[in-house]
Formats: sequence, structure tokens, C-alpha cells
Amino acid sequence: MAQVRKIINDPVYGFITIDHPLVMEIISHPYYQRLRRIHQMAFASLVYPGAVHTRLHHSLGAYHLMGLAISELRNKGTEITPDEELAAKIAILLHDIGHGPYSHALERKLIRGVHHEEISTLILELLNDKFGGELDLAIEIFKGTYHKKFLHQLVSGQLDVDRMDYLSRDSFYTGVSEGVIGYDRILKMLVVHEGELMVEEKAIYSVEKFLVARRLMYWQVYLHKTVVAAEKMLVRTIDRAQELTAAGIDLPVASPALAFFLKEHQPDGNFLRHLEKFCQMDDTDIMCTLKQWGYYIDPVLGRLSRGLTDRRLLKIHYRNQPFTDAEVQEKRQEVMERLRLNEAEATYLAFAGEAKNTTYNPANEHIRILFKNNRVADISEVDNALIMQHMAAPVKKYYLCHLR
Repeated sequence: MAQVRKIINDPVYGFITIDHPLVMEIISHPYYQRLRRIHQMAFASLVYPGAVHTRLHHSLGAYHLMGLAISELRNKGTEITPDEELAAKIAILLHDIGHGPYSHALERKLIRGVHHEEISTLILELLNDKFGGELDLAIEIFKGTYHKKFLHQLVSGQLDVDRMDYLSRDSFYTGVSEGVIGYDRILKMLVVHEGELMVEEKAIYSVEKFLVARRLMYWQVYLHKTVVAAEKMLVRTIDRAQELTAAGIDLPVASPALAFFLKEHQPDGNFLRHLEKFCQMDDTDIMCTLKQWGYYIDPVLGRLSRGLTDRRLLKIHYRNQPFTDAEVQEKRQEVMERLRLNEAEATYLAFAGEAKNTTYNPANEHIRILFKNNRVADISEVDNALIMQHMAAPVKKYYLCHLR
């Protein structure tokens, strides 16, 4: 392959360098370019107008941080070959390639039971065929089957470069300073010990700040009640559209791909056959379709769609205890009387649920601290730890959405 060197001016990190022809080919592929049209934070821009950055921005930022992390580990004597470095960079570059329109808001909704990481794996394998097997190692690292475990931990773990970038980037674009983390110091303190990724003792406070920042960003931004209301409205809009489609009603839809998944949202087990259709969808398919549905004769679909396009959202309440069936039914009765809907239709406009977030879950992936005497301890076990074991329990808030 011919040598290549491109620089991308990123508002968060400055210049990001692309210096391998395979990476350039991947970035140029339509499947990757689709990420330009998928917002990183779905409806967060309804609360924070600056939050309009995309999955492409995020993946390039994570790619940049992966390069910095590998350089630091090499400087500390960890053996990482050029092929392993390239593979790790490709794995993180494509870690979100399987996200569909509006990312997590419609996770497993357009294609029921299929997680975006499964779709990412399928797309990686598809691209691997196109590039003659050059992504074999990247796929091993992405799946966690490669023998150097720390490379997968950099891609997916409690302290991975994915989280480092989205916290830094999302706080930058929202203006929420509580999300600012010392990613540069954490990267400097990374170390590999007995084949696992750890952080040096000097980074304890930086790691704790990272975890607290993540917790604050979830409740202040990702699970902000207005964002949750919009995302749940979108889910119910798709639910209503799928119900009408199943009843034989032809709805106006912006693209053939979206029309297909409205009808075939439980495709046969061989989802690979539908991958090309999936990769044709992005946020614009949904938004253009919502604009059409906003004036459709069905009162439920019309009200939900207009509410999303015009930012006339359902009212939402958060509290620490679940809402009772009687409280939910009271709101549904109001909907039935005001809009002359039946009870089944009213459930789309008055509903309850829960939002939850875990600060740190040691059962999932540990953050291990390496002390100067080679002692290893979990971040929750160090002396005077801010992140204690009881913080592993998820924090739940219960919500009730209804007409204003």
C-alpha cells in the first residue's frame, strides 16, 4: 500500500493524524461515512443546543486516544507490534459502526433483539471480506479473543478510550463542565501488569474523578428528563408505526430501508442478509419520516411525530418511587377525554418507566490500581476510596410521561 498521511482538525484534541492507507480506505467506505449522519447524543440537543456532534466525530476521537494510549504503554516497555497497533486502532474506529438511527434511543427497536455490538461485529466481518482479511486481528481484539487482553480493555472496559472520548467530547459540546475528565493524565498513568490493563497508584484521584464525572453526565445530560421524554416518545412513535403497518396500513416513509424494517422488525435469524439495508439508514430517515407522519390521519402517530419535530414534548416527572397503576391510569383517562382516544391509543401518550445508571460495576470490568510495591487492588478497595463497593448498585429514577 502507498504511504498516506492526512490530518483532521478536531475541536477537542487539535490535529488527529491518519497515517495508514487501510485506515483511510475504511474511513472512506460508505458504511463508515454513514456515521456522519448519526448524532452521538440523539435528542440531547433539545436541551443542550451545541450537542449536535456525530458518531463519526466520536470514533475519530477514540481512534486518536487509542494511539496515545499505545504510545504510553510502549514507553513503559509493553510490547505492541505495528500490526497490533493498527488492529487496535481499527477496532476502536469501528466500535460504533453498528449503531442505527438515533443510536441507543432505538436500540433493539427497529431490529428487535439485535444489539448494536452484534451489528458492529457483522459489519467488521463484511469489511474484512472486502479488504481481503486485513481486519482479522482487529476483529479478534474487538471480540476480546486475542491473547493480549489489555488491547480489548482499551476498546471496551470500565476505563476504555471510548468512554474517555465521549465524556470529554460530550462535555465539550454540551458545555457541561462536570463531565470534564483528566483523560491526558489517565493515559499517562496506564500500565500493563500480568497481561491486564491497570493504572498506576498516582492516578487514583484522576480515575475517581472520571467515574464521578460519568455519573454526573448521565443524570445531567444522558438521562436528563427532557432527553428521556423525547427518546421515549420516539420509541412509541416507532411502536405505533409498526402496529399500523402490521394492520396493513401503508404509511408514508422517507426511505425503502426504513419501510422494510417497519414491516420486518423481527427479521429471520440470518440478519446478515439485511445488513446492506440497515447500513442505508441514519437519523435523516427518521426525521424526514417524522415530518411526514406529523400530518398523518392517525391522531397518535401525528401528535407524537409533531411533538418531536416541533419540540412539543410530553410532560415528564422523575421521582425515587415507582408510579402506581392508578396514577398512570389517571393520566391515560385524561388523554382519552381530551383527545377522544380509546384506552389502547392512550397508552402511547401516558406511560411510566424507570431510568437507571451504575457509577461503577466491578462485576462487569474492574479498574485495577498497581501500587509501587506491585500490590494490585480494585479502585473500590483502596484506602479512603471515594468509589466504594456500595456504589456498584444502580441508581434508579422512575418517570411518568403524559400530555401537558
